Amino acid sequence: MAEITAAAVKDLREKSGAGMMDCKKALTETGGDMTAAMDWLRTKGLASAAKKSSRTAAEGLVGIEVSGTKGAAVEVNSETDFVAKNVQFQTFVRDVTSVALELGDSIETIKAAPLGDKTVEEVLTNNIATIGENQTIRRAKRLEVTSGAIVPYVHNAAAPGLGKIGVLVALESDAGADVLEPLGKQIAMHIAAAFPLALNEEDLDPEIVARERAIATEKAAESGKPADIVAKMVDGAIAKYRKENALVSQLLVMDGKTKISDVVANAAKAAGKTIVLKDYVRFQLGEGIEKEVSDFAAEVAAAAKG
Repeated sequence: MAEITAAAVKDLREKSGAGMMDCKKALTETGGDMTAAMDWLRTKGLASAAKKSSRTAAEGLVGIEVSGTKGAAVEVNSETDFVAKNVQFQTFVRDVTSVALELGDSIETIKAAPLGDKTVEEVLTNNIATIGENQTIRRAKRLEVTSGAIVPYVHNAAAPGLGKIGVLVALESDAGADVLEPLGKQIAMHIAAAFPLALNEEDLDPEIVARERAIATEKAAESGKPADIVAKMVDGAIAKYRKENALVSQLLVMDGKTKISDVVANAAKAAGKTIVLKDYVRFQLGEGIEKEVSDFAAEVAAAAKG
């Protein structure tokens, strides 16, 4: 069995919000597997479903840019937050976002694109050498509507169009900017706070839903109720999960009672125009990346032995 380090227990505690001893037991029971330990805590009712922590696991910036009916979001990572304040790095992130706005989502296409007298990749390599830290273009997403608006929002912007959470909202409509811009900003601010996993319930990742069903099944089975009741409990839990994680069925965080689909419908009715929430992007810096946490005491002991 893998050794359960204090660093691993601390990491699980931050992710789950569970107590230190519960986290240690979860890691022990699952052989040190972080994902399995999180699921173990949830089956015991000791952790919430995917704690939406503001803690990021990588540094850098998210760039957002809109032009007409197109918008792009890009994440560029660095090793430290210090680099994110560097003007050279900020300029590069803006330039890469502009390239994505023109050329689309493909990272390889973005890297090969011209940027001044070099390619984007060559400028990146030069930045790594001159700034002295590794940097990577992690992901990009472009949205476009035929008519309507792409509305941007950067939460706690570090500089214009740059921050740690960037959102784009695509609204397809013939309504004017006076209607679409405030509607889009309201939805974008909700997205930044509520962290939807998909636009619609049917768009949710089947693997994630299957994992949720497995956890719900184990929790329901522990109730000791008959199989038919357990099945209904599981179905109810999954229905709730779908509603809480699909954007259109989430409740607007500003009032806690109006579904996002109704927010759009109400705005359309007031404007006398059809408005379709076509798509969205939410990039949070470092989302899904884990920093390598070293056991300093173990490193010192290993070095002493060597």
